Amino acid sequence: MTSVNKQNVTFPHKGLKVAAILNVPNQPERTGKLPAIVCVHPGSSCKNQTAGIYAEKLAEIGYITLVFDALYQGESEGSPRYIEDPAARVEDVRCAVDYLTTLPDVDENRIGVLGVCAGGGYAVNAAMTERRIKAVGTVVGVNIGRTYRDSNGDTDGVIKALEAVSQQRTAEARGTEPMITNWIPKNQEEREKAGITDIDIKEAVDYYTTPRGQHPCSPNLLRFTSVGSVIGFDAFHLVDQLLTQPLEIIIGEVPGAFGSYKDGHELYNRAASKKKHLHIVKGACHYDLYDKSEPVAEAVQQLEAFYKENL
Repeated sequence: MTSVNKQNVTFPHKGLKVAAILNVPNQPERTGKLPAIVCVHPGSSCKNQTAGIYAEKLAEIGYITLVFDALYQGESEGSPRYIEDPAARVEDVRCAVDYLTTLPDVDENRIGVLGVCAGGGYAVNAAMTERRIKAVGTVVGVNIGRTYRDSNGDTDGVIKALEAVSQQRTAEARGTEPMITNWIPKNQEEREKAGITDIDIKEAVDYYTTPRGQHPCSPNLLRFTSVGSVIGFDAFHLVDQLLTQPLEIIIGEVPGAFGSYKDGHELYNRAASKKKHLHIVKGACHYDLYDKSEPVAEAVQQLEAFYKENL
């Protein structure tokens, strides 16, 4: 594998700075420009976690990669903090492409995107209208709006959740302290007390709240009022018309509450892409594809072949 030069960089997003890591393959004898891949992290995550793992591994096989903290999160600018704003998340991807086109070593005609979990949904959504993206990869990609709608049950439950968001916005407009909630239970004990047994939630707590994957830029905090925008977002809207780029979808075989197994199949069935492929990692759950060596190696092998053919 090629060694990688890692650089902490920033790029602009509507007057704010997005914090990123630029990974450049160390190839002293190289002549010519390299293809590049924008890597998009899951909801609640940061550039230093799973998306960063994939970014580094792709750089080791010859791609310039850029992985970043979402606006309002991690080391990126933006206030108020801890917002999950789907529109901003999609625009982050476009701004990342803008930045890559300014780099002398990047071949601007060979730029791809890779998203993990909710980052997969955002990557897909951005690629539909960002035609500089020539190839789209997702690892356990999730349509985060669908996930939040399903988590509230039926339509009545979704409406009640939106009413709660509206009431909180009114309270905060009148001076109440912002409501900051958690993405997932704070620890396994809290999860067990709540009676939550789903494998995705169990593994999420293990990944984000233990030394396995925890990071200061991923504090498990979410501004409650931003949930309304998430509920109303559909990452796959118009994929049957606008997602025409080559598409690689990688999911685990074991379904869980976040729904990447279901969303992966839906995306495959609906996408307009004439070149699309769905790869299922046998025996793997959602979070195995975040950092477990064998599932990640299998995913990277698939991605290597996909990007080699399409970038």
